[in-house]
Amino acid sequence: MAEKQWKCTVCGYLHNGKEPPDVCPVCGANKWQFILNQPLPAELEAMLKEGFAGESKAHVRNLAFAAKARAEGHPEVALLFTAVAQAERVHADQYLKYLEGVVGTTEENLRQAFENEMAAKQQHYPALIKAAYQAGREDVAWSLSRIRDVEGRHADLYKNALAALAGERQVTYHVCGVCGYVFDGPPPEHCPVCRTGRDQFKLIT
Repeated sequence: MAEKQWKCTVCGYLHNGKEPPDVCPVCGANKWQFILNQPLPAELEAMLKEGFAGESKAHVRNLAFAAKARAEGHPEVALLFTAVAQAERVHADQYLKYLEGVVGTTEENLRQAFENEMAAKQQHYPALIKAAYQAGREDVAWSLSRIRDVEGRHADLYKNALAALAGERQVTYHVCGVCGYVFDGPPPEHCPVCRTGRDQFKLIT
């Protein structure tokens, strides 16, 4: 069997051999954290992207199932859904390590996140909101409008973080549990988007 080049997905160490090392000599990661250091075939890459999206959705869906079970007085079922949600997150991470370019340097990630939020605000949500109004569902349109505004806020936060990256400034973040608005610093009396009270903001630690 010919020698191959393997890359540690934790620290980037490159290893030449028929198989990856049992342990990364740089960071201590085990052999399953190594991948072949070569591009994926386009068809396989597309399938892995679909798999990543599916596992990510399953993670969020199971967290919602857990919250519902907890609210209905079934804590043991809530724990099961929470455990499976964590497992689905692990699976999503497994897909992600093969998808080159999805995760870059912190600066690259901030720029990509900013661009994604702006695209969502300017291209994705206007069409959805229009469709909701045309269908006579003002409630859906209102909800999507709040989300669109929050996406714009996210873009501002990413832009600010890019500008302050060199300074490594310390910031606390609070997230509105109703609409997802992110506030940097102490939470306001009322959410600027959905007007819910301060008690609905959660400190991110």
